[in-house]
Parts: sequence; structure tokens; C-alpha cells
Amino acid sequence: MCGIVGAVAHRDVPGILLEGLQRLEYRGYDSAGIAVTANGAVRIDRRRTVGRVNELQQSLKEAPMHGTTGIAHTRWATHGAPAVENAHPHMSRGRVCLVHNGIIENFEELRTDLSDAGYQFESRTDSEAIAHLIDRCLEEEEDLFEAVAKAVRQIEGAYALGVVCRDDPRRIVAARAGSPLVVGIGIGENFIASDALALRPVTDRFIYLEQGDLVDLTPQNIAVWNANNRAVVRATVSVQHSADAADKGKYRHYMEREIDEQPHAIAATLEGRLGRTRVLEEAFGIGVRTVLDETQAITIAACGTAYYAGCIARYWIEELAGIPCNVEIASEFRYRKFVTPPGGLFVTISQSGETADTLAAQIAAKQAGFAHTLTICNVPTSSQVRESDIALMTEAGPEICVASTKAFTTQLSVLMMLAILLGRRRGLGASKERELVDALRALPETIRQTLALRGRIRRLAEHFMHRHHALFLGRGAHYPVALEGALKLKEISYIHAEGYPAGELKHGPLALVDEDMPVVAVAPGGELMRKVQSNLEEVRTRGGRLYVFADAAAGIGGVDGATVIEVPKTHDLLTPIVYTVPLQLLAYHTAVLKGTDVDQPRNLAKSVTVE
Repeated sequence: MCGIVGAVAHRDVPGILLEGLQRLEYRGYDSAGIAVTANGAVRIDRRRTVGRVNELQQSLKEAPMHGTTGIAHTRWATHGAPAVENAHPHMSRGRVCLVHNGIIENFEELRTDLSDAGYQFESRTDSEAIAHLIDRCLEEEEDLFEAVAKAVRQIEGAYALGVVCRDDPRRIVAARAGSPLVVGIGIGENFIASDALALRPVTDRFIYLEQGDLVDLTPQNIAVWNANNRAVVRATVSVQHSADAADKGKYRHYMEREIDEQPHAIAATLEGRLGRTRVLEEAFGIGVRTVLDETQAITIAACGTAYYAGCIARYWIEELAGIPCNVEIASEFRYRKFVTPPGGLFVTISQSGETADTLAAQIAAKQAGFAHTLTICNVPTSSQVRESDIALMTEAGPEICVASTKAFTTQLSVLMMLAILLGRRRGLGASKERELVDALRALPETIRQTLALRGRIRRLAEHFMHRHHALFLGRGAHYPVALEGALKLKEISYIHAEGYPAGELKHGPLALVDEDMPVVAVAPGGELMRKVQSNLEEVRTRGGRLYVFADAAAGIGGVDGATVIEVPKTHDLLTPIVYTVPLQLLAYHTAVLKGTDVDQPRNLAKSVTVE
């Protein structure tokens, strides 16, 4: 959630650190800060601001900082309100300075102990306790690396740390447990960051630290020790992204760009996995066959938008494969007693692969005896991928906007292929599989046609911009689509919106319907169409204004009091993917009209790496 950047070099590093922070703005934050030191320096220079990185940048323009070693941070408040004193980096006695992502669970005990030892706390954060703890350990160990190693053994919780010391100015010591951290490898300079994206301007070579790793960085050397205090060599990974992966290009917002990228992202996700008539099981890895052969039941755990993807997949898996599928909110699953089914496959879904609750649920499932774990993820080097038996990767590319779009539709594309592979083992005929493969192959073009509705949906958004509430309805697999549509609208336009099964209208929500409550219905043709039409009539007769997304065969056109938007026809099972796109556009254009911060909505973060 928070962002870390660090550099140790022979050149001035503040510019590198600031650009890294700007590339991490997608994570969401409320304050920013930087600290630098130089060889021969007698102090650490620190600057912190509340608000955006550009405010920190402006501060440095007015009063420049110089140094060849430095750390920087964007903070999203967990302990202590957004304020300069709570912003990172945190300092102890002018000697030790650090940045921290994560949550320290025993910080109150540490705070009391350190206060008794004479340390003065300036902030309400858990992170400041680590700085003081390292400083105390430095009194005993005299070496920064040994002091950090000793300190982290006393910490309970999750952390990614970057530490610098006034008395050792050509060095960064970093540690990772439960929060992501990478090392960037340069020529005569080295770096740390919470996301490789932050370091793309300076390197394309990275070391992804493992759980419990500590790393000692100088401009010339990188030394890694594992959780057992043994020196280890971690693999160097080359990460290639296009130079403009984090740029808006011709678009006003990242979200608009990412909505438009969906045909390409889905095509990339399907590429190499579809044969002429079948899904190519071999393309998912050599271990997939055994895992799927042994699967008798599925549990899916995810958060937010990824959870809705799992809810849609449940319909597909149970229809095509005929095996039970349970979908869990990861933050709830990890804290309840659950039954581990025989032959259970535990599936996690996450764009980043670093979602704390989902990762914790995955670990709990493994410990509870699930036969296998599988993750669907967009980041191949993420923690969830490393913790899973099998990883099915999406190919969405970097997703910068906090509100997920292309990650969601590519997750659904992978889930449909997974459902087909499971179905093949349980009676799904070759002709049905070919039918679905043909529909998947046509999906990018269908999405492209759906994006052509942009102009009409932009005009439709004018009906929503002054509303305070909205209701989204769907039946069957389109109920989770309604939930996702409501989530998008509330996330970025701040309009209160709820998704409901259309059949539940008369059980409560109908009381809210009047001329000021727009009602959005996801209603493609199908066996439930007549039922949906009945639900829509209930809204119309009570004066509600209806906005219906349907295909031409649904027969809804011309209904009095309803605005009908015809969506391109696709296979019935793939309609949840297609019908998500116009709801994304509706949320986007409503937010633009309202003037909200589309890419970085208030109070939210892209990658939720703490509870």
C-alpha cells in the first residue's frame, strides 16, 4: 500500500527517489518524505510533506537536498493520522533513519520499553518504534547490518524496511517479512523499492527478496542473508516493460487507458493457451494436470473486485465441471474455522499478488491441509505466486489506476479456461469446448465493439452525476457483475451504489426506488430474461428510472421509462466479461463529470499489503 524507494550511488540521488515515488503514486498515500546523506556527512537531511509527491518535489525545488545515499516513502495512514510528524522517513536521535511498509503488531510493547529506556517519540506510528529499536541495537552491535538483524528478531508483524545511518553513509540495509521489497541492480549503484516499477528508469535487473531476507547494499555490492542468518544468492530477474507502461499517453486518466487496453490484454492472456478446438492444458505448466485430476472441490478466496471474479467463476465451474465451488472473502476466511474438503483446490485471485488478506488466507489453507493451491495473478514475481503450487498468470500489464478494470476481465478469462479444463475431466464434450474456445477467441473483438458504446455511455453519465444513490441489478452470473458495477461507481465517483440480485428487489430494496434512484440492470438475453423483465416492471411502476444493458435478442427495447443500451452479442457464458465493460465506462464518465480524482480515489490504495 505504501511505497518505498532507496538508492546508494556515486551520484546525487534525490531526483531518482522522487521519480520512484511518482511511479508508486498508484498505490494510494496521504504523505511523502525523503532522507539523504553523503559520504563525510555529519547529519541526515530529511524532508516530509502531507499530500502529493509534487508538494515534496516543490519543497526540494525551493530548498534543494543533495546526497549519494537516500530513502524515500509514500505513506497511507494506519497508525496515526496524516501529519508531517507521522510521515516517513522516521529518525532516531539523528543517527538512524528508516522507511517502513507493513504493520508491527507488538509496537505498543516496544514503544513502552523504548520510552522507559529514554527514547522520545514524535509520532503515533508503529514505524518510529523500529527506528529507535535499531538505534538501541546499534549501541550494542556497532554495525548497522547486525543492529537491523537483531532488531527485526524482536519485531512481530509484517514489514519491508529500508535503513540508513549517519555514521555509515554509503550503505542501505533492508529487510523483508510479509511486505514486498525488491533490490534493483545498477552499475556502480544499487536500489531498493516496494515495486520494480519504481526503478524502471534506472535498471531492468532485480532481485526479489524472500520472506525473512536481509540485504546489505553499497554502490558496488549486494549481500543477502536469509531468515536463518545464512548468506544466500537470490536469482537476478530481468523485467521488461514498455517504456510508456506507466504513462497515460493520449489519455486523460490511467483508468481510461486501461479500459481501452482490455481487448489487447485479454488477447495476450489467451495467447498460447487456445488451440484450434481446445484449451491447451500444457500451456498452464507441467503441474496443472495432476492438480486438476485430483481436484474434487474448489474454494476461491479474494478481496474486492477479484472476489467478484471468483463469484462469477463459481457459476462457470459448477455448470461446466459439476463440482462444488465455494467463494470466500479472504479477510473473513482467514479468521474463521473452515472445513477442508477432500481433494480441495484452494484458489486465490489478486492483481498484485501481494494482497495481505488473500496471501494470509492462502497460507492458512495450506496449513489446514488443502490438497493444492493455485493463484491467478498479474505479477509473476509476487508473494502469492511464490507461495502457490500452481500459478495461472494474466497478461494485463501494469495496472496503475486504483480501480481495477483490465485485471478483472483478464482474471475472468483465465477462470473460464480453468472451468473448461475442469469440465473436460467431468463430461464436458469436445463440441461444447470448441464452442467456448471459439467464443473466447472472438472475445477481444467483442470487447472492442463494446468500447464503441463510449459516446452513448458518456451521455448517459450525465443522468448520474447529480445523483446520490444508485441500484445495480443482475441475475445469475450477472449478479456479481452488478456488484462490480456498483463498486466501480462508488469507488471513483463517490456515489453510494449497491448491487442486488434482481429477484431480491421485493425483499427490501424496492422501498428505496423512486424517481431520484437510478436503477441499472444487467440483462442479456437468456433463460432468466423473463424473470428479469418482471423485476424491471416492478421498478418502472414505482417511478424508478431504468437503465438497461441488454443484447438485441433480449426484447427490452422500447420499454416505457427505460433507457436501453444494446451490448454486442457473445456466448451466454461469456456475457459477464462483456457486460462489465459498459459499467466501467459508466463509472469512469460519471467520475469525470463530477471532477473526482479518478485514478487515486480518496482513502483507497491499489495494493492492499496490510490488513
